[in-house]
Amino acid sequence: MSLEMNLTRAQFDEVMVPNYAPAAVIPVRGEGSRVWDQQGNEFIDFAGGIAVNCLGHCHPALVSALKEQGEKLWHLSNVMTNEPALELATKLVNSTFAERVYFANSGAEANEAALKLARRYALDNHGADKDQIIAFDKAFHGRTFFTVTVGGQAAYSDGFGPKPQSITHVPFNDIAALEAVISDKTCAIMLEPLQGEGGIINGDPEFLKAVRRLADKHDALVIFDEVQTGVGRTGELFAYMGTDIVPDILTSAKALGGGFPIAAMLTTAKIAAHLKVGTHGSTYGGNPLACAIGNAVMNVVNTKEVLDGVKHREQLFRDGLAAINAKYDVFSEVRGKGMLLGAVLNDKFEGRSREFLVASVAEGLMCLIAGANVVRFAPSLVIPETDIAEGLARFERAVAKVVAG
Repeated sequence: MSLEMNLTRAQFDEVMVPNYAPAAVIPVRGEGSRVWDQQGNEFIDFAGGIAVNCLGHCHPALVSALKEQGEKLWHLSNVMTNEPALELATKLVNSTFAERVYFANSGAEANEAALKLARRYALDNHGADKDQIIAFDKAFHGRTFFTVTVGGQAAYSDGFGPKPQSITHVPFNDIAALEAVISDKTCAIMLEPLQGEGGIINGDPEFLKAVRRLADKHDALVIFDEVQTGVGRTGELFAYMGTDIVPDILTSAKALGGGFPIAAMLTTAKIAAHLKVGTHGSTYGGNPLACAIGNAVMNVVNTKEVLDGVKHREQLFRDGLAAINAKYDVFSEVRGKGMLLGAVLNDKFEGRSREFLVASVAEGLMCLIAGANVVRFAPSLVIPETDIAEGLARFERAVAKVVAG
């Protein structure tokens, strides 16, 4: 018997810290939007590694980039720069509002950098009293202590001692609530243009414009957390491009590496100037391997064909979910945009999203949840239409089982 066959879910409990509760299934191979487990069972992937695998599993362009760079240069640290990092930063600058890029390894690290930059920018320009960060209920910005405190879910930050201060939370999409707390002491407003973990909640266009207007009025910066929405997920390269506003700082991760850890913070030259040498850093940030793969991701995703294809696939999902709902009446609405969609459970099935997830796995479908009331879908941006159809058929069987009890 091979070593792989000896590795079981039970061993997780013996050797891993118990902060996760993974499924019994252990995937061992993936291709496109299909995944196979140790026993050879096949799954269709509507989860995408939580909106990470933007080109599916083992996309040829990413495999080629990894192999090619893996035979050249793996790591230098930031004592020196490298060609893949310069190439990727140039792509990001040329494709967005940004003029400067900082590389990290995860969304939390990119958000940590963004928050530190906003505080330092305010300190340098206005003094120590301008330190308030406004964020929103149900937001999620990472698991470092700073980012989890800025995130609007206290359960994630409680129980670890004194929290970072001068952070204010208000309801998302509530202009009046934002107006009530913002002042000249506010240094930044941080938000997801489309809340992910909080339930796939779209930012209202008028609310987003109010964020920009109020930030400008009080000399505060707008930080867009696009860790989940960025790199084609909504049918735009970044979600802000589908709104009427432009942020001052934007963070990206997840899909930027297509499954390889990488993150980026994007901003203007004026703001970036306040992270002088020594003020912030990352050993692995800008790693040649990660950046080479990031370049391959950008080359594929930042094309009209792929971005238009995301919008087309969104409609296929919406049509399919509407057909399922017409039969079983389980959803009140489908929220989100592009390949980041949330089917919201109606009152009859309130609080039961995990049951739909478990039933889906049993039918050979990988999906996600976003809280107790939302089934979340974040598949590959290039998932074949045949896989969408088959995945929705499997999801319908799962829905039928939950409804039948």
